[in-house]
Amino acid sequence: MHEVVTLQFGQQANYIGTHYWNAQESYFTYAGQEESPVDHDVSFRAGVGADGQDTYTPRTLIYDLKGAFGTLQRENALYQLQQQQQQTQQGGWSGATTSLQLPPIAPSRYQQALDQGVEPPQLTTDTVRFWSDYNHLFYHPRSIVQLNEYELNSSLMPFERWQTGEELFANLDREYDLLDRDLRPFLEECDQLQGLQVLTGMDDAWGGFASRYLERIADDLGKGCRWVFGLQDGSRSARERQMLQIANAAQSLYALNGSCSMQIPLSSVPASLPPYVSHDAASRWHSSALQAALFESITLPTRLRRQENAHETLDQLETTISNEGNRRIAAAGLSVKNPAHLAGDVVLNGHHDSRMTNGYTDGASDDIDMNEDKLDIDFFPSFTVTTSDRAQGRKSHIFSQVKSLRGPWEATDEIADRNTRARDRFADGPRVTILQTQLLFPLLASYPHVFRLEGRPEKLAIKARLSTSTAVADRIRSLETVARRMIGIDDREALCDGLVTMAEEYEEGWSDDEDGADDD
Repeated sequence: MHEVVTLQFGQQANYIGTHYWNAQESYFTYAGQEESPVDHDVSFRAGVGADGQDTYTPRTLIYDLKGAFGTLQRENALYQLQQQQQQTQQGGWSGATTSLQLPPIAPSRYQQALDQGVEPPQLTTDTVRFWSDYNHLFYHPRSIVQLNEYELNSSLMPFERWQTGEELFANLDREYDLLDRDLRPFLEECDQLQGLQVLTGMDDAWGGFASRYLERIADDLGKGCRWVFGLQDGSRSARERQMLQIANAAQSLYALNGSCSMQIPLSSVPASLPPYVSHDAASRWHSSALQAALFESITLPTRLRRQENAHETLDQLETTISNEGNRRIAAAGLSVKNPAHLAGDVVLNGHHDSRMTNGYTDGASDDIDMNEDKLDIDFFPSFTVTTSDRAQGRKSHIFSQVKSLRGPWEATDEIADRNTRARDRFADGPRVTILQTQLLFPLLASYPHVFRLEGRPEKLAIKARLSTSTAVADRIRSLETVARRMIGIDDREALCDGLVTMAEEYEEGWSDDEDGADDD
């Protein structure tokens, strides 16, 4: 079955996760409908609810602080009766009791409409207070893990420093053994685990928490596919806070490198956006929607049915990207189009019109110019306190790429030809894997109107890409330069030397004189 278990650490991760799981629910088909190209057993687990009915809930663990879950209850409608029965059977104290509860959070009008089965009202940045305000699914009670030691947005005990998360994990793991309590039940339900996909903040305390969590997993389970999508806050803030965030990101990037198989850093506010993107950078609902489009699209091949041409496992994708596990950091990018407009790009004989963007003629050489494939949104963080980048404008050498295309971006025979050439270990140029499916990205009622495309499509054609290039090394070196000034002397040497070693993996085997292409 090749299951994938998802781990979500922190606010931004759970905003993205909510968009992601809402999209997974939208792919379900029912009696009389055509079978979905998505294999739901990869991401969902079967179970039995309180009333004896079969249930289907996500294979996920959701970690967040006290006060971050909004109206989401751990024991939801599927399992609440069961929980009440267990409490009754346990017996215990039979005397008078007094309940002490905080004032309940009123459910949003959107959630009330979903519960009543009526058309929900349109969401806005004002009405989305928590990620649970636009959640469509029921989760298993074991999926919800609230950390009561810290409170959301607390000024007295802020959850900001990397070491704070590291210490919290150590304390909780010493008391409960978090892997046995939380993760192992989900792993034991898997027939053939494909891997873990992890969403976590990397520039706050969640980076320290997730780093130690993944380290424990590596110690217990050994090698395996563990993809970490590290989330960085790209919004403007005071310089002191920016410096702290960069120091946290440096520690996360270095600490995770030894326990994950792939890292994909994602900025919540990309440096530049195309004209068709209109979003509120201060709204997590908006910023997470952009990141979710990338996350959901780049991992889509791992959830497709085996008979689908675009099916690929996490391990197969890593084979293209990571250079035998040495290059574990990849840059991510995205382009979006109205699928109705995209359909005109493919012409007779199954080849692209050379006048179109990304077009190649029959005589196209094996050495493809990557400038022809520039994406509109670059999610890779700059890791600097200024908007300038010392590598800006300099050509970069691309080592490998994985493209996940949704919609008719390229002709199928051209894709097959390029994938065949990419598998030739003696071929020149970057290693490239292209996976194309006709399953478009759904624009649900819970998804904000961040894409303003002509024709107002109900679904989107998306081109998502992961790539490794010398530009990654430039960003890591910039991060190391800032971290050297911020990290205490006890940790500085190991951290900075480790970052330099990681950057060197993207510089071996080529020189500036070789033909390169602009990385995006």
